[in-house]
Amino acid sequence: MEATRFDNTRKKLVTLKKNKEFTFLYHRGKSCSTKLMVLIYFKNRYGGMRSGFSVSKKVGKAVVRNKVRRRLKESMRALLQENTSHVHANMIFVARTPIVQASYSQIKKDMKYLMKKAGLFETETADQGETK
Repeated sequence: MEATRFDNTRKKLVTLKKNKEFTFLYHRGKSCSTKLMVLIYFKNRYGGMRSGFSVSKKVGKAVVRNKVRRRLKESMRALLQENTSHVHANMIFVARTPIVQASYSQIKKDMKYLMKKAGLFETETADQGETK
């Protein structure tokens, strides 16, 4: 069995790191948003689900930005455990200023809503009726 970037059994968070990857998504990706964050995504044929997190200086000073980034990453890790989708996509979550006052559960709820809206999130109950 060959190793891939995304292992469905472990559901590990794989992040975007290179400026080239972020730039590609900003130019070619589709977007949807809530008052707390914007999701920019691009579905592809391979590579699993990879995510990046962007928090600008408008959100706050370094301590606040890092706290927001950690909350976003932890929300994504939790959602990967719930997600049964086999969609391959790259995505960026861009934080908006009101996210500073938001609770962890609000962030997770908005992230789940955006992923469902983009067609990147499915739960087991939705999959049970389908057969391949």
